Amino acid sequence: MINFSLFGIPISVLPWFWITLALIGGVGGADGKDGILKLLLFVIAGFISILVHELGHALTAKHFGKRVNIVLQAFGGYAAYSGGAPLSRPRTFMITAAGPAIQIVLGLLALIALRNSSGMAPNGLYFLWALVWVSIAWAVLNLLPVLPLDGGRLLESVLGPRRIKLTLGISAAVGVVVCVLSLVVYAQPFVAVFLGMFAYQSFQALRQLP
Repeated sequence: MINFSLFGIPISVLPWFWITLALIGGVGGADGKDGILKLLLFVIAGFISILVHELGHALTAKHFGKRVNIVLQAFGGYAAYSGGAPLSRPRTFMITAAGPAIQIVLGLLALIALRNSSGMAPNGLYFLWALVWVSIAWAVLNLLPVLPLDGGRLLESVLGPRRIKLTLGISAAVGVVVCVLSLVVYAQPFVAVFLGMFAYQSFQALRQLP
């Protein structure tokens, strides 16, 4: 496990984080020096993008007086916060939205750089492409209205605790649909496994409510 701090925020990176990124980046097809280098560039781009995402959450929560820390783990990570005054629903919404918002900005900046990269070395172009892909794809995935993804948390903030049944119902339904699409249409088993698991968790939570 790697531990460091940034902007006064403790950050931990677990081994499974690197393994998951390597699997998504195509570790099985990384043949030769060029393939290994591209895999490393993809992992670095993924690390930067996901760290920026979690810093968006953490810095916003810190601005509202919370103690924060970041953990990067398999298939992403999370920014934990505690202490301080209770958060209003608008502030909770802002903390949740800050992660995908800053990640999309990063992806767009990388896309601008990619479109103005005349004469750049192929490996530099690949790094920018990976940064665009990870940033945009990860942010869009995270904005799905499925708990515990950011989109699910945003939906929860908007609908409020009185409509938790509706939130969980939407979460379970969307999770199932995206799980099926990920398998049948897009051939993305990792996404299918996680969305299927999230859909099941929402369904179980819905069943336990009175």
